[in-house]
Amino acid sequence: MDELDIDAVAEAALDDPVLVEGLPGVGHVGKLAVDHLLEELDGESTLVRRVYSHEFPPQVSIEGGVSELTCVEIYAVSPTEGRDLLLLTGDHQAQTNEGHYVLTSAFLDIAEEFGASEVFALGGVPTGELIDEYAVVGAVSDESMLGELEEAGVEFREDEPAGGIVGVSGLLLGLGERRGFEAACLMGETSGYLVDPKSARAVLEVLEDVLDIELDYETLDERADEMEGVIGKIQEMEQQQQMDVPTDDDLRYIG
Repeated sequence: MDELDIDAVAEAALDDPVLVEGLPGVGHVGKLAVDHLLEELDGESTLVRRVYSHEFPPQVSIEGGVSELTCVEIYAVSPTEGRDLLLLTGDHQAQTNEGHYVLTSAFLDIAEEFGASEVFALGGVPTGELIDEYAVVGAVSDESMLGELEEAGVEFREDEPAGGIVGVSGLLLGLGERRGFEAACLMGETSGYLVDPKSARAVLEVLEDVLDIELDYETLDERADEMEGVIGKIQEMEQQQQMDVPTDDDLRYIG
């Protein structure tokens, strides 16, 4: 296998599609969001490309006892309502800086091949603490994109996220802008400690507005309920640990 292999699984005719990327990252927000899009639009999606690379971990996934070499998959979607989509998902990102550049360039090549000129990269921005209200923080490749996203509820904050956006999501903006794409990154606030379906829903609700699509959230809400149970147990453990901390009186030596 070459360092980068792209399998043309199928072809699809799309009308001015939008590339939407969701690879693993903070809170798995982007991956959860794109996987939910695929689940909701399953009857209208077609797997069109698989991207293999030496940059992915040396492993295979197993489903029903059958192996599949690690890759990224791109699906073409023509929903009955709203914009046509190219959905990019996978279980891994590149393991080196060079690999991020190589793979992002390949993803943009595929987007151009299908006639896309817009990109939405999805991810999470860590707060470092558990939260109840989920804001969506944004970044764009061009100032002209700010207005529409602000109307959809996206917040643009000075110097946030701190340190910028790394990985494919960041490079889709940087390399995309240099190649003439209009690119935006939508980042749902998340604690950063756990997989966060609620943050993924907040991001998807913005996409619904911007791309004029309609989604059902039943399965994502079920996952959120499961995570609430996990969070509750974590909070109980933290409270118990605080109760078990010895006081000054407990530490006195009586002999």
